[in-house]
Amino acid sequence: MIERAVPQDAGEILTLQRAAYISEAQLYGDPYIPPLVESLEQMRKAVEGALVLKALDGGRIVGAVRGQLSGTTCLVGRLVVAPDRQGQGVGSALLRALHERMPEATAFDLFTGHLSEGNLRLYRRLGYRETSRERMDDHLTMVHLRRTPDPSPPQG
Repeated sequence: MIERAVPQDAGEILTLQRAAYISEAQLYGDPYIPPLVESLEQMRKAVEGALVLKALDGGRIVGAVRGQLSGTTCLVGRLVVAPDRQGQGVGSALLRALHERMPEATAFDLFTGHLSEGNLRLYRRLGYRETSRERMDDHLTMVHLRRTPDPSPPQG
């Protein structure tokens, strides 16, 4: 089940986010990536100021994603899935729900690191296309991707 997060969910989402991003920190050799150092107050503000969706399994939050409109573009951020639920469609369901709940968006933009192959596969499968790469330092290049609604759905 996917629903909108409320400020009271901030602590649980932050804990989930830290668990989900540990593997990214290890992949890039950087324990100080923004999702790992975000504070509870910053998370609360995100939940209050953006569309934050949570995926529930019973009473447990097993995933979350943020969407913030900038003009007519939805900036997608912090897609997180509990480590024990990764690869089970939670991330795909969250992104699809975000797409549906932001009908005013003419595009969805996000970014991930160049070594994050699982993330890149997921985003491409959901219609995101690479728009640019931004070298941050010797071990990190950010891959920027965009999804625009398909005016003519595939037949078949």
